[in-house]
Amino acid sequence: MNEPEESLRERLNGETARTPWRNLLRFFASGSVIAVEDGLDLVEVAMRFANDDKIAVAAWLQAGRIGKVSDEQAAAWVEADAELWTVVVKPWLLVQRHKQRPHAYGPPH
Repeated sequence: MNEPEESLRERLNGETARTPWRNLLRFFASGSVIAVEDGLDLVEVAMRFANDDKIAVAAWLQAGRIGKVSDEQAAAWVEADAELWTVVVKPWLLVQRHKQRPHAYGPPH
């Protein structure tokens, strides 16, 4: 049974974290890191992954709004000592370069 949407949204939002890119390199090396464009809501994208919404995910992939982190992007983030918002939706680690908290549900836990 699927988790109710609002409950899932709150849980995923609570699981977001600000993480230095250098701490994510082992996940990048395994090919499990998905970059999410700044214009998208990280928690909403995570919800679509969690609910296996193939149509939404495919549309974002096709539009280039999400995708596996490229070697060039990874190198740029290392160079910039970047911090990213992260959330895990197994087997994926979704990341977003964002200056603000990805969703307005309150402070991180």
